[in-house]
Amino acid sequence: MVYNFNAGPSILPKEVFEEAAAAVLNYNDSGLSILEYGHRTPAFEGIMQEARDLMKELMGLDDNHQVLFLHGGASTQFMQVPMNLLDLKESAAYTDTGLWAAKAIKEAKLFGKPEIVCSSKDKNYSFLPKDFAVPNDSKYLHITTNNTIYGTQWQKIPVTSNSMVADMSSDILSRDLNFNAFDLIYAGAQKNIGAAGVTVVVVNKNILGKVKRNIPTMMDYRNHIAEGSMLNTPPVFAVYTCMLTLRWLKKQGGVKAIEKINNEKAALLYAEVDRNSLFKGTVAAEDRSKMNVCFVMEDGQKEAGFLQYATDNKIIGIKGHRSVGGFRASLYNAMPLSSVAYLVELMKAFENN
Repeated sequence: MVYNFNAGPSILPKEVFEEAAAAVLNYNDSGLSILEYGHRTPAFEGIMQEARDLMKELMGLDDNHQVLFLHGGASTQFMQVPMNLLDLKESAAYTDTGLWAAKAIKEAKLFGKPEIVCSSKDKNYSFLPKDFAVPNDSKYLHITTNNTIYGTQWQKIPVTSNSMVADMSSDILSRDLNFNAFDLIYAGAQKNIGAAGVTVVVVNKNILGKVKRNIPTMMDYRNHIAEGSMLNTPPVFAVYTCMLTLRWLKKQGGVKAIEKINNEKAALLYAEVDRNSLFKGTVAAEDRSKMNVCFVMEDGQKEAGFLQYATDNKIIGIKGHRSVGGFRASLYNAMPLSSVAYLVELMKAFENN
């Protein structure tokens, strides 16, 4: 058995792998692979509709919020969001809390005036700023709810009267939130929703159509809403895998149930990081991510040894991002508590040896 702590593409539920693998050979006893199914067939239209319905159900979305499955990854959303919501002379508030937030700010400059209302860059993004104001004339506030690289997470979502936009790529559906409070949410699927190759966008249709610019057909959210996420050929297999993963999450009891398990996993690992004399965390305690646990060793010379020890014991994907170093254990929804307990035992054994 291999223990996969990769930050993404990441672990998925075993039953999802098994059902998806079977469908590659023969989907639903049709004699066809899911890879060759036409996207305009009733079968795939049903898959797409079920995936969208499950997202709405699991997030508790109202009728104004539409679910889209799009191409391009979250990185495309860095520019698609301001293209749809921000005119050139208008401003939007952005929180600079990590690499992906900085990339979103860079793209927004092409379409309007992003104003950085807070930043933790000077501390290598090791905490989340708390005291900041959002200008009243900002079209929206953009936050990255969880920072995969640095291991921070907004434990309390900022409150604002402005529209809320969130990149939730690495913690969507991992905890119970009032998702209707956001006017636009986007997330790459490859952490908690499914396989790489599709991006989920949840958008309040009432915020669209306000900008003066002409928006290219493929970039206009309204066109994707009108066509049910099939304005062009969707990533069929990736959407199918999302549907299976969402079915699995519903079977677990939904977002509230998985949040309880995620809290247990994070608490177990952080307790060992804090207890173990060899390790230390890199993030302010109140801002620690429950999805991506980042830590280093008190003696950096020992890090190569622990990485090799972990690798020899079938743990993969825990090497930290180059901008932080050390280690990063990603605890997404499909990660079982037993795998986290196994990592903790290895940390104890390494300390004793």
